[in-house]
Amino acid sequence: MIVDRPHYSLLRHNTFGIDARCRRFVEFSTVDELRQVICTLTSADYPLLLLGGGSNLLLTADYPGTVLHSAIKGFETADDAGDVLLRCGSGEVWDDVVALCVRNGWYGAENLSLIPGEVGASAVQNIGAYGAEAKDIIETVEAVEIATGKCCTLRNADCHYGYRQSRFKHEWRDRYVITHVTYRLKRQFTPQLDYGNIRSELQRKGILQPTAAQLRQCIIDIRNAKLPDPKVEGNAGSFFMNPVVDKEQYRELAALYPGMPHYTVDEDHEKIPAGWMIDQCGWKGRSLGRAGVHHNQALVLVNRGGASGADILRLCDAIRRDVKEKFGIDIYPEVNVR
Repeated sequence: MIVDRPHYSLLRHNTFGIDARCRRFVEFSTVDELRQVICTLTSADYPLLLLGGGSNLLLTADYPGTVLHSAIKGFETADDAGDVLLRCGSGEVWDDVVALCVRNGWYGAENLSLIPGEVGASAVQNIGAYGAEAKDIIETVEAVEIATGKCCTLRNADCHYGYRQSRFKHEWRDRYVITHVTYRLKRQFTPQLDYGNIRSELQRKGILQPTAAQLRQCIIDIRNAKLPDPKVEGNAGSFFMNPVVDKEQYRELAALYPGMPHYTVDEDHEKIPAGWMIDQCGWKGRSLGRAGVHHNQALVLVNRGGASGADILRLCDAIRRDVKEKFGIDIYPEVNVR
């Protein structure tokens, strides 16, 4: 059933807890309903906002256009060359997909446990954590083209995935509405343990050779210890992307800051944790009005209660200025600012 509501509050649809309204909110449950909705769009509906779980969104004001939200559910599986192809509706909760995979012995998604949001957003944002990214398992993305109502299937390579990037965030922005994503998963479990503190946390639990379920629970525990519950303190998880710099700039900074954490991207580039730089600038735990930086994880900006989107954005800008001044590095929001 199509849900169509004017002047609708998006408070329940963004994890920052910002009470902004949109001119029109439309939710669809099938591909046919989506195509029907697209046929009704007029110039008054623009700009469009394609909204998932709102876990990667900062609303800085009321939205002047129409918000489209997928409620397409369901799972289908197929075998392919020994792998499992799992086709998911774009409105499914992402972590439910990971739980389903681990339960059934379909491997490759376990390091992405507890990332908030929905399936459609996984393909837009190329979500990632603990050494894994959605692009590692995405096979195809099904979508409806807004201009024509035409259904199409896009291959992984078509999407030009990069670190928290895809064509859906750039030249395809507002061109397609994602309806389904198919993931390729393995039947043999090969744990990825070499990112962050996964190994040390497993060792603390006395686990040397984890099962997929144990690895998933370990990552859930790490995330819960680091990240605030949006129901308690509004947030969108990691607010900033970790910057990638060339080796020369990394060496210069490493000489100034011995012990600076880093991750090798390739022979020419290193990734420096934005949270570490923000912490070095003295922002961890601090507030600017009702917007603040989480006391456990400086990468996370929080709504202390009653903050507006503009308040969060002011804090973001202040942090970016300080990081640029201290390290000479520009950091950019991972969150979609609207």
